[in-house]
Amino acid sequence: MKETMEEVQELPGSQGTCTGVLHTDVVIIGNGPSGICLSYLLSGNWPYVNNHPHPNPILEHKLRENQECSILQQDLQYLSEGLEGRSNNPVALLMDTLCHPNADLGMDEPSCLQWNHHPARNIPHVVLGRGPPGGAWHNMDGSMLTLSLGNWMELPQMDFRHWAQHHRSERKRTCMRCGHTHCISLPRSQHGGVNCARQDRAYVSDVAQYYSDYVKHMGLESNFLVGSTVTSVRRLVVDCAFINQESGEQEASCQLHRPECCRMNMWEVRGVLQVGDLQQPFCYHAPHVVMATGTTDIPNRLDLTTGDGDDQVIVHDLREIEKAIANRELDEHSDPVMVVGAGLTAADAILCLRSCKVPVVHVFRRDVKDQSLIFRTLPDGLYPEYHKVYQMMKSKEGYPGYKSYPRHEVVELRAGRKCVLKGPSRRGLIGRIMEDPEKVVPVSKVLVLIGARPNLSFLGNNGMEFAVDSTKQVSCKKNPIDVDPYTFESAKARGLYAVGPLAGDNFVRFVKGGPLGIASHLVKTTMENNNLTKL
Repeated sequence: MKETMEEVQELPGSQGTCTGVLHTDVVIIGNGPSGICLSYLLSGNWPYVNNHPHPNPILEHKLRENQECSILQQDLQYLSEGLEGRSNNPVALLMDTLCHPNADLGMDEPSCLQWNHHPARNIPHVVLGRGPPGGAWHNMDGSMLTLSLGNWMELPQMDFRHWAQHHRSERKRTCMRCGHTHCISLPRSQHGGVNCARQDRAYVSDVAQYYSDYVKHMGLESNFLVGSTVTSVRRLVVDCAFINQESGEQEASCQLHRPECCRMNMWEVRGVLQVGDLQQPFCYHAPHVVMATGTTDIPNRLDLTTGDGDDQVIVHDLREIEKAIANRELDEHSDPVMVVGAGLTAADAILCLRSCKVPVVHVFRRDVKDQSLIFRTLPDGLYPEYHKVYQMMKSKEGYPGYKSYPRHEVVELRAGRKCVLKGPSRRGLIGRIMEDPEKVVPVSKVLVLIGARPNLSFLGNNGMEFAVDSTKQVSCKKNPIDVDPYTFESAKARGLYAVGPLAGDNFVRFVKGGPLGIASHLVKTTMENNNLTKL
């Protein structure tokens, strides 16, 4: 059943002349950490340099040149020039080193930023998200540990450690892996995880709750439209004449004939808001749209021949396996679950399965000595559970209940739940290439964890035209959205922005850079327009 907006709920934004159309300056699609951080900045919270000297003398000198000005008002390209780190984006590196100086050296130095609230600088905006603030963090296994350190997950002006100390006080949780209830302060080694007494890393459920609490604590709730699904983003069909002062040619302006929307650039965002059992359509018009949707929506799939096999054996979500374990469809007497992939998600699945004594067959295409394997970059002191998986992957003899097949791929699923594996070719004694014989492995399930890509269906063609290579699907690692590295505005569409994984930053530690770049661009543009108006 559908109702009109006026009958169900008042949405953020000013009402336009067209029925049901709302106006705002910025529409943010996605309410994960990127969207939350951008909302905080657009709400008039500006970063300034404090009195703590930065350990980088060159950056320290630059910061003191305009100390009275907010970082948002300064030249981000100049400030970030020469910075190096684990992100490819210069503004992300700048924001990271200002918030956590010398973090890559293992130091815990105070932030070089202070935050001042300027209510008059608020830029009207709305943040759209299907679930509660925090985005995909609420859909993950809450009993798992984050890859990044806990304090790297925090957003401006709300210390994660202090929040966690209050939040964790003797709180009990149910482990999704084993079904047991235990205190967060207990070691997890009995459940296949790690002894986490130091709490250097955070539980996923804590991070999700932190982001929800952040929105409430910072007074941002009025900007968030929870339960909203975006179905269409497009430029407005316009019919107002506008004469370009430089070229003298007629250009499109806006069909609504309103001062606030008769601008050179305008976007329309349509979607549906779920309110209980009702669906409420909405429509926003805004000159700026920010895509902050993350990367986990559409799992990558195997190019696999299923023949007469049962293709329902193949799943792409660990929660499906956890459900089967809870329903006792899988146990230590089952045929093995085949885990396909060599990333951390696959490692989490293996830990989960082995903690429940379910046998595992692990298939991955890379060599165990491949330098690009994520396990080789993680310190074993902080990530012992992942190094245990890596040790298992390298073992030629295998472990009880675990067998790895490096440099193999799944080529067929036959009837009777039998998977056919193809191994690497090898060179014989006389130089002849010899194919590795097929291996047929009985399985109960095939869990494919080989990455995912974002769902940008609201753009049409899943947003391919906005990617770096417009002939290929958007991929956060290999083919992100093509954006300006300092403003995060699309190189192919004015007023469209992308942040977080869509722009190539996959760690929460670095997602604050995108919001900084966008907010800086909007602040400078607004100030320039105001000056032109005064003239």
